[in-house]
Amino acid sequence: METYGLIGFPLKHSFSARFFSEKFARENIDAEYLNFEIEDIMELRRVILFNPSLRGLNVTIPYKEQVIPFLHTLSPEAEEIGAVNVIRVIRQPGEMYNYHLTGYNTDYIGFRESLRPLLRNEIHTDALILGTGGASKAVAQALKDLQITYRFVSRTPAEGRHSYDELTSEIINTHKLIVNASPVGTFPQIEQCPAIPYEALSPNHLLYDLVYNPTETLFLRKGKAMGATAHNGKEMLELQAEAAWKIWQQQD
Repeated sequence: METYGLIGFPLKHSFSARFFSEKFARENIDAEYLNFEIEDIMELRRVILFNPSLRGLNVTIPYKEQVIPFLHTLSPEAEEIGAVNVIRVIRQPGEMYNYHLTGYNTDYIGFRESLRPLLRNEIHTDALILGTGGASKAVAQALKDLQITYRFVSRTPAEGRHSYDELTSEIINTHKLIVNASPVGTFPQIEQCPAIPYEALSPNHLLYDLVYNPTETLFLRKGKAMGATAHNGKEMLELQAEAAWKIWQQQD
């Protein structure tokens, strides 16, 4: 039986474990999917060595960037983005300690393909990306592919990005696409939301939240109350997961 899994911390609510376990059962695939909740990225080596049937890993918060130095190679898109959410594990037959780890990024594929049909090209030309972690880098790459300009927003000001305190109604009005790439609003902190001036939103705005649990975050609810279009991250996760599966099934 082949093994696949997820590394991150914490892993209280894992979309990936449920998605792949259901996929394996539905498609009669002889495989298992395990959660590896590790408190330090240094534990990755232990996960690899003590699971000799492991063929692939998903990577989630907070390790999408931290994991890179532990990989042998990166795919071109992962190298450009600077974040990894999929690892392919290749082993020499019978050699437990001889393995090769390649990092990929399918987050940007999932985001790009789920966002594309929602866009109104004459309106959604400028975007705000809330958050500056690994997920935000995948979002930025997807927006580049779609020829949408963007600015990052973070808690602290820095060159080339806004802080939340700097956001004005005018900035919101000129950026009709707003993507929450931070974990703010994730269960169980469901009454939290990014600190933006929601009163400046309009029916021309599109709010996209990478958070999928809860299904409708406070960020999305506040946007809908102002007439904005709202979309959560579930479809993105499904698309990136299927892309990950294709990577793991490549022939060596």
